[in-house]
Amino acid sequence: MKQLTISTPHITLIVLNYGAIIQKLLVKDANGNMVNVVMGHDNAMDYLTDDYCLGAVVGRYAGRIANGRFELDRETYHLHQENGVHLHGGKKGFNKKYWTFEEVNHGNEPYIKLSYTSKHLEEGYPGNLKVTVTYRLRHNQLHIDYEATTDRTTVINLTNHSYFRLDDAPNLKRHKLRLNCSKYVALDQKLLPNGKLISVKKTDKDFRGTDYLGNVHLDTPFVIDKGTRIAATMSSRFLGISMEVLTDQPVLVVYTPTKMPAICFEAQNFPDAPNQSSFPNCVLRPSETYNQSTQYRFDTL
Repeated sequence: MKQLTISTPHITLIVLNYGAIIQKLLVKDANGNMVNVVMGHDNAMDYLTDDYCLGAVVGRYAGRIANGRFELDRETYHLHQENGVHLHGGKKGFNKKYWTFEEVNHGNEPYIKLSYTSKHLEEGYPGNLKVTVTYRLRHNQLHIDYEATTDRTTVINLTNHSYFRLDDAPNLKRHKLRLNCSKYVALDQKLLPNGKLISVKKTDKDFRGTDYLGNVHLDTPFVIDKGTRIAATMSSRFLGISMEVLTDQPVLVVYTPTKMPAICFEAQNFPDAPNQSSFPNCVLRPSETYNQSTQYRFDTL
């Protein structure tokens, strides 16, 4: 397992080649102290037994796919599933693979570029898929850029699975959250989409106005309002840190695990899009290039 570090005067990033994991992300608090704002393991080997996808790149398809199968160009592909759900790329998704450090740059806008090639029918997915992820620091921002190509038609949906916390409290009650999301994807008891989009109005999922998280538990695909790239804003006055999540993706899955005082912002395509004709296209063909870009911007209050 290998580790690389890049930094600017405002932000420091530590990345592992296993899972392309963000092990630490340090930003300045209101007093000028560097604070790690992501959950992670100090001992890198502990990630080998981690079940939370801590800080990892998730693929080949992030989120859930119903019944562990989908049809593409009149052929049915069968994926690993548990209780009728295929999750985060399968039993051994991209988060459990060793990536290759392709480039590292320590200039004014330092970056780390990693690559991974997913072979045809790995976890049941068609096509040899070549993926790169680039972590780039610009002033007080972390930019994550994904790119992928395939030699035969496949489906793809990549995201990063970092869990953020902006203070060291035992819960998220002191965190304020704002989501530029007027609708969310309706889910069944297995957290699989039923194809409907529901208004957040008069529900506990309405964070269109900045509000404390309180005791709300979320594992919800929110539809990002059109016309905005800022999907989410979160802050904690305890250490005086704020962050914004910006993305070109249509959905932000917001997840607050019950056993961890942190929040996951998974910018991605719709879950189960391979089986939902009304959802945005998730198909990648050999003549195309998949691109995805998400940024995390930090500041002090």
